[in-house]
Amino acid sequence: MRIIPAVILLQTLFFKFSAAPESVFIFEKLGLEPWGRIGLGLVELLVAFLILIPRTTWIGALLGIGIMLGALFSHLTQLGIVVQNDGGTLFILALVTLAFCLILAWQNRSRIPLVKNLF
Repeated sequence: MRIIPAVILLQTLFFKFSAAPESVFIFEKLGLEPWGRIGLGLVELLVAFLILIPRTTWIGALLGIGIMLGALFSHLTQLGIVVQNDGGTLFILALVTLAFCLILAWQNRSRIPLVKNLF
């Protein structure tokens, strides 16, 4: 469960850190190029590592949920589901990552301080 969202997050880093044209296009359209692209790449790197470490999976999952909600919001409001003829691949990857992060957060809910106190 931890490997799939981590791999998805890590594989996008090449495009963000190498300033691939697709990534630059997305962040220019969002008005966040280049600092948003680089900053988000660093956050995604951190999230991927947090997800992979069992003790910090819950933190990575919660951060991943936030990032993916932001990505999906950007797709639905500014980018569109299909970006530069990708067939919706980035949108689908964001949905898959969100789903896995939600499951990981649920599985680790007893470790989340606010949630732990509710049960």
